[in-house]
Amino acid sequence: MLLELRVRDIGIIEDINWNLGPGFNVITGETGAGKSLVIDAVEALLGGKPDEEMIRHGANEAQIEGVFSLAPDKEYAGLREVLAEKGLATDEDTLVIYCELRRQGRSIIRVNGQAVPRGLLQQIGSLLIDVHGQSQHLSLLDSRSHLDFLDAYSHTLEMRQAFTSMAAELNKAEQELKSLTRDEQELARREEYLRYQVDEIDRAELYDGEDEELEQEQKVLASAEHLKASSFEVYRQLYGDDSSGQPSSALDRLHEAVAMMKRLVETDPGLKTQLESLEEALYSLEETTKDIRTYSDRLEYDPARLAEVESRLELIKDFKRKYGQSITEILNYGKEAAVELEGISHSSERRLELEENCTHIKQEMGQLAAQLSEARTRATAQLKKSVEKELQDLNMPQVQFEVAISRSPDPEGIPYPDGQSYAFTNDGADIVEFLASTNPGEPIKPLARIASTGETSRFMLALKGVLSEADSIPVLVFDEIDIGVGGRSAEVIGKKLWTLARHHQTICVTHLPQITAFADAHYRVQKEVSGDRTVSRLEVLAGDARTEEMAAMLAGSQITETSLKNARELMESAEGWKGSGN
Repeated sequence: MLLELRVRDIGIIEDINWNLGPGFNVITGETGAGKSLVIDAVEALLGGKPDEEMIRHGANEAQIEGVFSLAPDKEYAGLREVLAEKGLATDEDTLVIYCELRRQGRSIIRVNGQAVPRGLLQQIGSLLIDVHGQSQHLSLLDSRSHLDFLDAYSHTLEMRQAFTSMAAELNKAEQELKSLTRDEQELARREEYLRYQVDEIDRAELYDGEDEELEQEQKVLASAEHLKASSFEVYRQLYGDDSSGQPSSALDRLHEAVAMMKRLVETDPGLKTQLESLEEALYSLEETTKDIRTYSDRLEYDPARLAEVESRLELIKDFKRKYGQSITEILNYGKEAAVELEGISHSSERRLELEENCTHIKQEMGQLAAQLSEARTRATAQLKKSVEKELQDLNMPQVQFEVAISRSPDPEGIPYPDGQSYAFTNDGADIVEFLASTNPGEPIKPLARIASTGETSRFMLALKGVLSEADSIPVLVFDEIDIGVGGRSAEVIGKKLWTLARHHQTICVTHLPQITAFADAHYRVQKEVSGDRTVSRLEVLAGDARTEEMAAMLAGSQITETSLKNARELMESAEGWKGSGN
């Protein structure tokens, strides 16, 4: 249940802290006092995004927080699973949702202290509260919403979701098939162009790093004569010139140094380590000198090889201009082009495969749609019976209610097991519409053509009553469900709402005292002028304050002893009915 709702800077609500009770909670107050704003705040809390106009004038943000208790002995179909899956569950059976809604920038949404995306908040909200606002009166008159009611009652939403997934898979396959049936000449031109590119890249036999290797080789070849002369000079400086007969090279001097160190070691063995280092350096320098001589002897100016390297680099440069900024990108482009070429080359086979796949998916969809139709049809008889029972309780005993299910034949549709093909949407092939006759002898017609505003309210309450037994959403909210309802029907609506509240916490905004009399908890919203601003206040009513509010609802602001007496009689009658076991 919703334990507490805190609202700040929504409309004319500056700051309220509403502590709710279990059972049937009723909100009353004058028109424009802000009653429906409280319900709007609940909807904004669950959706995470109100209209910017809802944020109080002069404020840049609004804050809404709801504290819910989750009874440990109830499963709350799917809610606990979602919380656990997203890491939002706590050891306590409490759920806290906080929204900071801003005019500019992103809103802040937290569940049990953790930031969550708006989509997850809406998923959690749909499992917590069912809000029936004034707009739902109109939705009942829209036949497109009737399928939702029927699927909720018949527990076919999971099957319907499976059908929706199949429809998405079919659409994807059909889009690919459509792309494959493009103009054949265009495909042929594309195939020829891709084949040229793939062949050109394959013939080049490029490999990663080749351009860097070639650039280095080009530098060496272009400077071969200079490198040969310089390396020989290095060799001569290290090895010396044999013709002079004088020890002038680095090696000669190092040899002399080693000989002198040997004589020193004979006198002082402590210099042995230094001698070993000199001998090691002498050996290393001799090897290096040989390597430099070999390098110098091997170097030759090769203009043919230089031309070959430069030609190869020019080819790579051209490929980079056409296919990518590096050899890796060029090779990847070639692979992708080869895959596309393969697809075009085998487009006939792929087209046949897709056609067969589409046929197969349609057959599976037909099977599932037929199961959906059967399940929905089975549920209609019980739904009809249950709704008519609810309507009888709501003073509409003569109403005849029907659920019409039809399908539109379509040779391009999905095949049912009976051999007939039907048009379909993402929800199946069934067209569902609620029909009714509100007076004996009148033909069955769509609700939109026969129901008055008050009758629509009672139809919606009847459906909500039936569906509430089929779901486990803990909180039901009704915003002015009494629209167009007179005093005679108001009492039975009050009884029905109180009955719903035995299994669901129920919140109702109403103008009718006959409904208010059945409240387990009564709250009044009124507006006041504070300074130069109008603010909305919410207070709990009990005892004389509640009696006076009921009297004002009956007779207006001029409360009399008669209106007070009538208010007491209404409340006593309601309490008597509630205590009678009904």
